Amino acid sequence: MITLSPLADAAPDDVERLLDSAFGTDRHSRTAYRIRAGMAPIADLSLAAWEADRLIGTLQSWPVALHGLEGETPLVLVGPVAVDPDRQQRGIGRLMMDAMLSRAASHPPLVLIGDPEYYGRHFDFTADATAGWKAPGPFEHRRLLARTGGRALPLDGMLGPRRETKTSDLR
Repeated sequence: MITLSPLADAAPDDVERLLDSAFGTDRHSRTAYRIRAGMAPIADLSLAAWEADRLIGTLQSWPVALHGLEGETPLVLVGPVAVDPDRQQRGIGRLMMDAMLSRAASHPPLVLIGDPEYYGRHFDFTADATAGWKAPGPFEHRRLLARTGGRALPLDGMLGPRRETKTSDLR
């Protein structure tokens, strides 16, 4: 039986071990880490998955923004979505994504760097709004995805940490 709880229920060292096993110890050099540099995860959009008392999955969401001529457009960067390698392909990541999405309606639009076929088919993320966006590091444009909820987003800008983060943004 898999249960979900707030990510804050998980010991930080356990989260780091899980992320290392899912993505490797070199994961800190990835572009997503640069986009969210200095930010704390958004509490109500960051989850832990448990099997009994063992941490087997995490999903983190971060306050970021698109910085452009129109100013700062608040966004939520989703990821990493990590599942223990021994438990992958069992729907745990999808369970966490569904739970996060059910809580995300009151938040800014969501972005992630991921597989467009998977995240598009299951969660309505597309690259339609992100073609002119830049990020601090290498990434494949087709993998930079947004779920706008029908909200218009700027055509261009640079993704980075949110400068105007309010405490209420981190619920």
